[in-house]
Amino acid sequence: MKAVIMAGGRGTRLGPYTALFPKPLVPLGEGMPVLELLLRQLRSAGVEEVILAVNHLHHLLRAFFGDGERIGLRIRYSLEDKPLGTAGPLGAVLDEVGDTFFVTNGDLLTTLDFKSMLQEHEQTGAAATVASFRREVKIDFGLLETDPKMRMTGYIEKPSYPHLVSMGCYVLQREAVRNHVQPGAYLDMPDLMRALVRDDHHVHCHAPDCRWLDIGRPDDYATAQELFQNSRNIFLSDEG
Repeated sequence: MKAVIMAGGRGTRLGPYTALFPKPLVPLGEGMPVLELLLRQLRSAGVEEVILAVNHLHHLLRAFFGDGERIGLRIRYSLEDKPLGTAGPLGAVLDEVGDTFFVTNGDLLTTLDFKSMLQEHEQTGAAATVASFRREVKIDFGLLETDPKMRMTGYIEKPSYPHLVSMGCYVLQREAVRNHVQPGAYLDMPDLMRALVRDDHHVHCHAPDCRWLDIGRPDDYATAQELFQNSRNIFLSDEG
C-alpha cells in the first residue's frame, strides 16, 4: 500500500513558526513533528511506501526523514517547482501509486483509524473516500428569519448547526482520477471530488468517531501540542 502526502504548502497562517520550518515539521512534543506522527500512523495501517510532494523548505524535510528507514517506511520525494494545489501534485506520481492509495495533507493531526477507512472504501466500491469529521458551527447571536417582505417569521437564539467537514485524508482509485489530474496543472482536492461526482463516480464520506484538529493557526497549534503531550497514546497505539 502506498500514500501520497501533500507537504509543499507554506503554512502562512501558522507564522512565525513556518518562517523557519515547513508546516509538517512543526513539533508536537518530545521532538516529534506532526508529519512523523502521520507517517507512523500510516505505517501501522499497512502503508509501506510514501511519496512526499514537497516545495517550501523541502531540503529540511529531506534532511529530517531521509529515505524513511528510521520510521520503517520507504520515502520518496516529488518536488514541485511551483504551487500545484492540494491535488495537482498527483499528476506527477499517478503511475507510481498502485490501483488504490491514500492521499493526505502533511499536517493531519487525528486519531483516525486509517485501516478501517481503507476497509470501508473497499467495501463500498467507491472511486474516492473522504475522511470527514462532524463539527458544530455555532452562531453567537439571535438569528432572525424573515419572509420576502422582511416580516419576521422566526427568532432562533444562538443556533448551532452540524456539518461534515473534510479532514484532509482520502483513499483514491487511480483510474477514477486519471482523467482529472495532469502533470504540472494546478488542482485542489475539492475540485477533484466535485469532478468525480459530476462523472457519476461514487464518492464516499467516511465519518468515524475520532479526534481531529486543524493546526493552521497558532492557538490551534498550542491546543494540539497540549493534547499530544497529555494523550500521546491515543495517537500512537503501536509505536513499534
